Amino acid sequence: MTEYSKLAKGSFTATNATQFVYLPFKPDFVEIWNYTNIKTAGASTVARAWWDAGLIDPVGSTNPTMLEIYDGASAVVFDTVQTNGISAFAAGLAFQYGPLQGHNLGNITEFSIATSASPTTVTTVGDHLLQSGDVIIFSNLSQTATTGMQQIAGIAFTVTVTGATTFTIPWATNGSNYTAFNTATSTGNVGTYKKVLYPYLYAPGVTVISAITNGATTTIDTTSAHNLVVGQEVAIRIPTIAGAPTVWGPTQFNSLPNNTTPGSPVYGYVIAVTDYNTVVVNINSTNYSTFNVNLPFANVPGATPAQLVAVGDVNTGGVQISAGSQLYPPPYVVPIGTTRVNSINGPAIQGAFFNNTRQGFYIGNGVAAVEGTATIMQEGDIVYWHAYFHDLALP
Repeated sequence: MTEYSKLAKGSFTATNATQFVYLPFKPDFVEIWNYTNIKTAGASTVARAWWDAGLIDPVGSTNPTMLEIYDGASAVVFDTVQTNGISAFAAGLAFQYGPLQGHNLGNITEFSIATSASPTTVTTVGDHLLQSGDVIIFSNLSQTATTGMQQIAGIAFTVTVTGATTFTIPWATNGSNYTAFNTATSTGNVGTYKKVLYPYLYAPGVTVISAITNGATTTIDTTSAHNLVVGQEVAIRIPTIAGAPTVWGPTQFNSLPNNTTPGSPVYGYVIAVTDYNTVVVNINSTNYSTFNVNLPFANVPGATPAQLVAVGDVNTGGVQISAGSQLYPPPYVVPIGTTRVNSINGPAIQGAFFNNTRQGFYIGNGVAAVEGTATIMQEGDIVYWHAYFHDLALP
């Protein structure tokens, strides 16, 4: 039967990273062809791979990926990848965080954060295994009972990798209330961070503000990808803290109340998108207070960071209808960079948030079990894939 089956196909050029393919369904069968290796056969390379959700190895109790490979003598043989091959995922139901990294945890043993103007550098002991664009969250950044960087704990940061053991986060920690943090010398040797595996379940999402530049128009920097587009309607939230009501600075940005029109919120519109974490809005903030991230350490408990929030009448996202365009273009998301990726939602007119729950399949870098060295793909390989979800599966 095929009435309710779902099929998709496509291609990509492989990188060194795990390849995620996002689909409007979670497949139960995936097959791929490595065109680069098929065109030019080489020893210990994969020509074809396929995976079935129903296949369980009775010995290893794993869900292997089956391979057609060229062995050391360039002869075609069959093999498997027992772990880290092809697999399906549904981010909304999946475990959302990677393993803790920090003192005697995860891949690294220690890390330190130096005080600096934005961006701030994080240095790890051991390869952090992050990629630029990954999102992480810190916790337990108290160097002592009264010093450290607990001010940035709990905030989602998009990282920029600068080396195997260094990366930066978009936040200024050179204020007088910050003290350099080091897991090896902190009280109790605390300090951890974890990777957010699926950070963009909703787009554009609520992002934390890291900097605001006042002027006739207002430039806003965020700690992670804002996913906003030109024309998007936004609200700015500058929180107050008991005992320090103006610690973050320009509460004039707050969308409520609107003293001119009671009950009507104060919103702005995005007039330019500089990059994935910087936008310009049409709010004249020339006479507003200066934004401040130098939050006193003592004010950290219960503090809420400043936020940039999308608003709109249609709560499903999408892009504006314009002359010559398709009547109802599908919503899209641009997590990092400039490549537009269609969401799993149907078409909609631009508004606030839309469901961007990720699902589909991924291809890892597991090694052929018998041959011992071949992986499904290597950087630069051209890979074609087919993915299926069957509406009928007989025993």
